[in-house]
Amino acid sequence: MAAVAEGLEPEAAATEDDAQDAVDAVGAVDAEPGDPPLLVGSRLSLDLYPGGCQRLRHLCARQSPQLLEVQFMQLSSHEDPRLLETTLAQVPCSLRHLRSLVLRGGQQRDVLGACLRGSLTTLPAGLSGLTHLAHLDLSFNSLETLPGCIPQMHGLSTLLLSHNHLSELPEALGALPALTFLYVTHNCLRTLPKALGALSTLQCLDLSQNLLDTLPPEIGGLSSLTELNLASNRLQSLPASLAGLRSLRLLVLHSNLLTSVPTSLAHLPLLTRLDLRDNQLRDVPPELLDAPFVRLRGNPLGEAPPALPSPPGTPTIPEMPRLFLNSDLDSFLVTPQGCSVTLACGVRLQFPAGATATPVSIRYRLRLPEPRLVPLGPHDSLLSHVLELQPHGVAFQQEVGLWLLFVPPRARRCREVVVRTLNDDSWSDLETHLEEETPKRLWAHCQVPHFSWFLVVSRPVSNACLVPPEGTLLYSSGHPGVKVTFPPGATDEPRQVYMQVVRVASGELRALLEEPGAAASPLLCLSQSGPPSFLQPVTVQLPLPPGVTGLSLDRSCLHLLYRTPPEATWDDITTQVALELTHLYARFRVTHFSWYWLWYTAKTRVEGLARKAWERLRLHRVSLIALQRRRDPEQVLLQCLPLSKVDATLRRLLERYRGPEPSDTVEMFEGEKFFAAFEKGIDVDADRPDCVQGRVCFVFYSHLKNVKEVYVTTTLDRQAQAVRGQVSFYRGAVPEDVPEEAEAARHRKGTDSPWMATLPIKLPRLRGSKAPGQGQGTSLSLAPLNLGDAETGFLTQSNLLNVAGRLGPDWPAVALHLGMPYRELQRIRHEFRDDLDGQIRHMLFSWAERQAGQPGAVGRLVQALEQSDRLDVAEEVRAVLELGRQKYEDSIQRTGLAPLDPSASPSPESAQA
Repeated sequence: MAAVAEGLEPEAAATEDDAQDAVDAVGAVDAEPGDPPLLVGSRLSLDLYPGGCQRLRHLCARQSPQLLEVQFMQLSSHEDPRLLETTLAQVPCSLRHLRSLVLRGGQQRDVLGACLRGSLTTLPAGLSGLTHLAHLDLSFNSLETLPGCIPQMHGLSTLLLSHNHLSELPEALGALPALTFLYVTHNCLRTLPKALGALSTLQCLDLSQNLLDTLPPEIGGLSSLTELNLASNRLQSLPASLAGLRSLRLLVLHSNLLTSVPTSLAHLPLLTRLDLRDNQLRDVPPELLDAPFVRLRGNPLGEAPPALPSPPGTPTIPEMPRLFLNSDLDSFLVTPQGCSVTLACGVRLQFPAGATATPVSIRYRLRLPEPRLVPLGPHDSLLSHVLELQPHGVAFQQEVGLWLLFVPPRARRCREVVVRTLNDDSWSDLETHLEEETPKRLWAHCQVPHFSWFLVVSRPVSNACLVPPEGTLLYSSGHPGVKVTFPPGATDEPRQVYMQVVRVASGELRALLEEPGAAASPLLCLSQSGPPSFLQPVTVQLPLPPGVTGLSLDRSCLHLLYRTPPEATWDDITTQVALELTHLYARFRVTHFSWYWLWYTAKTRVEGLARKAWERLRLHRVSLIALQRRRDPEQVLLQCLPLSKVDATLRRLLERYRGPEPSDTVEMFEGEKFFAAFEKGIDVDADRPDCVQGRVCFVFYSHLKNVKEVYVTTTLDRQAQAVRGQVSFYRGAVPEDVPEEAEAARHRKGTDSPWMATLPIKLPRLRGSKAPGQGQGTSLSLAPLNLGDAETGFLTQSNLLNVAGRLGPDWPAVALHLGMPYRELQRIRHEFRDDLDGQIRHMLFSWAERQAGQPGAVGRLVQALEQSDRLDVAEEVRAVLELGRQKYEDSIQRTGLAPLDPSASPSPESAQA
């Protein structure tokens, strides 16, 4: 390891012998031969292995000259408290140029998977001598008071104190003239110091998940503040001085007890988001009510005020605890007292008192929909992702309330929304009530006796009844003219009967039959439990097709159609039943149930036409789009959109993307699989879980966003000219034997061809030494990168580009958790000050270049993403690694290097499916 003499004091310059001593010292504290070194350049990572304090003491005792160059140090706080304090006392003498100090807990977890806090309760007073310190992270520790040395660190710009036990902050905190970022989330703060308003350089202040009930008026003096997060506190009112935060862009106040907000908040000139969800607001100033940047869900707007207090002596019922989970938490504890829980994924749960006899740990996971997890009927539509609540099957002593958020469909006539759940290996629909959050967002509310899988579905109006031996009448609530009469003796035991009615638009039928006078009744589906046939004929009543009456119709034009299961063919059974006609209705008798449809047409053979008409009822008219990011043409957005959403979506996207016009109209079924294939020299530049043999897989759901962003590459020479390729969309799953492009093109126009559309993709000519995958304005020139190894999985350059495209403004937190010096972050911000994408990519790739060939780099990236509350990106990285590991295992099995595991069993998900 070469010593860097530049910038050191003369007496600290290292001789050749000193440098060798330092290398020996560092090597002596490595855990195993081949492990990554603890000291690399200006970075000292002592949290990689246990015993970090002993390693640091050993380095200080050897007086390694390289310690004087260390600017960033990580040390786990899961150590003995006394050893930790005595070790930290040596830091000011040995690491004089330290700029970033990370003393985090949270690396260890309990049996339920929750992060354990470190043992740090204070800091040595001597740490105030770290005159260069700009970044201090004390998160996930056991601090009850702020260490006295911190207000004396006058160069400190970032202070992270989340997940401690702080009940107050000292007035001396206002003496930090350079403080820019202050995070004190998940503590026990009840008040704030008045001196907080003196932090004129503060830009980001996060005080969420505390016990604050008031704010000091002095908070309005934070003239540079751009982000203020006060979510999940006990605030009942806000000071009028908030109007002085003229630089504020983000104000988060959700999950408090606010009953009013100042009108002046609407006049903050730079405010782009005001989150007031889940408060007690019954009235909001009109300026805020109509503002597009305000979020108001979960407030009793317009409701009557609460009742007057009860007379003295009346027993009081304790208030149910309220939990608000952030995205970094996937579990919570429910006690017999009960609680109300709001999850970050748009789900609410209410456990009444006594629902559990003992404390129960609840876990949740929101899954992307796929056919094996989404049971849909022929005319159903999916409205939500799939929610899994665990433990499965555990019965509650009282039913638990469940609220799922969804966007309602436009067509709601003769349709209803239900929550569907998996129960004893079969799916059933729960009794569901709808509650409006906003006109465009609704809650689906139901009561559940136990936990399983849940999703929101739009289905045709359904009715059911229990048919006793005495007989009964069943009619449709969506179309009262549809009735079924069960005579006495139709069944010898009670059986459950179900009815669904599908509304049919006559215009489409006329277009299909090319007959102006054609018409059809509603489509009726009847099903039952028990034996397939009834003991006595059952009378079914259907309304005559629109425009047709029993007095004027031509009986030769009337056709009763019956859908034959399981072949799904339609038969004309008009001559096999006795049709009884009235002025408005047709009645007939059957002994078993299926689908029935009444047509009025001059056509004589209508069975094939009925099959086509039934398919058309279930088809959605869509367009396919392929857009390239303006700053980074290698980033391609693929989306399948219903025709009604194409124009609005393109208006929103074309500020950042450009590309060809949408495809011609394509018809697709709900839940239909399709895939995108890049052609003519362009390929997907990543191993993704949704990518098979270079094809990107989709499942179409009409009310969800069928969108994916991928990075593409080419083997052609882009230095000479631009590459003009294309992306084609095909129906179905990716075939096992993917045809060559030329062969696929020959069959593209066939009647049974899976091809749907082809859109052009252009990768512009490279100028200079710009590497593939870099955006405009970025000056990086990178060799191909592969982090990781074959057994644990690789992350390629394209994978890193995908990660970079997802980070957004969270990149500085990720960089700091990766161990990058704060000074380097400031340099990147300055060098790419007008290019956020350039900042992110430069940070990630410069870090990745330094990690090339070192084990554990991918794990550090995943950990940094988790510590930065980006669990979504961390999960995506894990999925890519799992895919790589699977490919590696398959390859060694194919070559005979490893035997197949005969005991391998399917996953719980596949078993449930």
